Amino acid sequence: MGGVPRHGPARRAAGARRHADRARRHRDEQGRRVDGARGARARLQRDPRTRRHDRLERRRARGQRRERVPRPRRDRHGRRGHRAATGRHGHRSIRREVTRTIEPGTGTGATPAPGGKPFPARFVAPLLWGAALNPINTSILATALVAIATAFGVGSGQAASLVAAVYVTSAVAQPAMGKLALAFGPRRVFVAGLAIVVVAGVIGATAQSFGWLIVSRVLIGLGTAAGYPTAMTLIRRRADKVGSGIPGAVLGSMSVAGQVTAALGLPIGGVLVGVWDWRAVFAINIPLGLVGIVLALLWIPRDEPLDAAARDFREIVHSLVRTLDPLGMVLFAGAIVALIVFLQAVREPVWWVLGIAVVSAAAMVWWERRASHPFIDVRMLAANGPLVRTYTRQFATQIAMYLVLYGYVQWLEQGRGLSASVAGLIMLPMTGVGAIVSAFIAKRALVRGPLIGSAAVVVAGGLSLLFVDGSTSIVALVLLSLGFGAVTGLTGVANQSALYEQTDASRIGVASGLLRTSTNLGAIGAAAVLGFVFPADATDAGLHQVAWVIAAIGAAVLALVLFDRRIPRKVR
Repeated sequence: MGGVPRHGPARRAAGARRHADRARRHRDEQGRRVDGARGARARLQRDPRTRRHDRLERRRARGQRRERVPRPRRDRHGRRGHRAATGRHGHRSIRREVTRTIEPGTGTGATPAPGGKPFPARFVAPLLWGAALNPINTSILATALVAIATAFGVGSGQAASLVAAVYVTSAVAQPAMGKLALAFGPRRVFVAGLAIVVVAGVIGATAQSFGWLIVSRVLIGLGTAAGYPTAMTLIRRRADKVGSGIPGAVLGSMSVAGQVTAALGLPIGGVLVGVWDWRAVFAINIPLGLVGIVLALLWIPRDEPLDAAARDFREIVHSLVRTLDPLGMVLFAGAIVALIVFLQAVREPVWWVLGIAVVSAAAMVWWERRASHPFIDVRMLAANGPLVRTYTRQFATQIAMYLVLYGYVQWLEQGRGLSASVAGLIMLPMTGVGAIVSAFIAKRALVRGPLIGSAAVVVAGGLSLLFVDGSTSIVALVLLSLGFGAVTGLTGVANQSALYEQTDASRIGVASGLLRTSTNLGAIGAAAVLGFVFPADATDAGLHQVAWVIAAIGAAVLALVLFDRRIPRKVR
């Protein structure tokens, strides 16, 4: 008989041919319908869920911890619903699964849920809290120096060493904290710094001699130095993890916390001294540190666990010595201390002290060029000109701002005859204006324009101070503080964004520490200028000399920005 038999190989072969013919006709039909065989795939690639799946797969390939979650079912044409779930022949298809990254120790995904934020308030709040403690503590003591000098029977110059203690310690410790964050984890270093702040507050509040106050201020400088570099390390790691680029709003907030809040220290210190006494200026660090520790433990993701060797005490000591480069730190600190001593007596200079500063600085550079783990990587700085110019701009601008913060305030009290509390209130608007300007600039990720505007305002503000005297109205004095407040917002965010762009992720902590070090060096330079122009009291003539210095600094920074073509208009 002819035809295809009911059973056997011939029957199966005929069925296979019919199946192949149907499949070929189906492919041709689909190809015509979607204008080519790539249409269905193109639709899938345009679908946001497909792109999200690809990102998740790439994160899984990087070796992060995973959680299995179901993916919405689709057929090969990108359709969802019952047909996608059951398949063409009514058989339920195999459910595919994708991975979602989980941050160690948090139980929440590094990639935010749909509609979520990559930098939620819970993550940012403790970072801002920790970063604000250093600038506040640099200025909060200014209104308590007279009371401290009276209580312990010391001179005003010796009392001022309490301010210098924080500057020197912070200048040395901030780059070191960035290196420790890389070695032991930024969260651990952040919390340890806050714990040191609490201990320092207890020592200062209960001190029975002036020497213990020096110890307290050194510990305050050491503990608060951890806040800014570790916070920048955590922000950079999270930004790289979620692929969000430069978080402009977060950097703006960090600029406010790290620099603008320095103006808050004056009114806060005045209130504390007026309501209680000078011990409250130290005791306030106890609750501030404890609150920061609680926020950090609750809301900052845990660091990766240390291996067994890293938990051994001898290995920890060895890691500290290898990471921190003690000789480099000693040489750097020696250069700064010698420079401060020389500048404090600049009217009657002791030249051999300046020689110690120069020799220490030269020896530090020589050693750091040869050290395997340098405290300050001078070779990296020599190869990164834009970053060095960022530090230079920050240093010069901060000289001008601290001349205003200390010199202008001192003149308000002695030259204008205002009380310490009123002088602090006149400077208070600086913080508000700086915060508003920082938020505006950070949202747009601008760099070059704000730097030009900041330098121009410094020049204008310095020239305006030439017309200020003891009869100037309070309104005009407040307007001047508003103008200088804009400078803090413009400069802080712009230089911070430039640094974020100019530095590798692995070095962001150390680089951020050096940015804060340049700020502290600017404060030291401002103190030297004020010691020269205000030998006894702050007079109108001395204020006008300060004005010329501020205007000259602004002009120099303006020229540096205009001739530097490597400064971007904005960052990505």
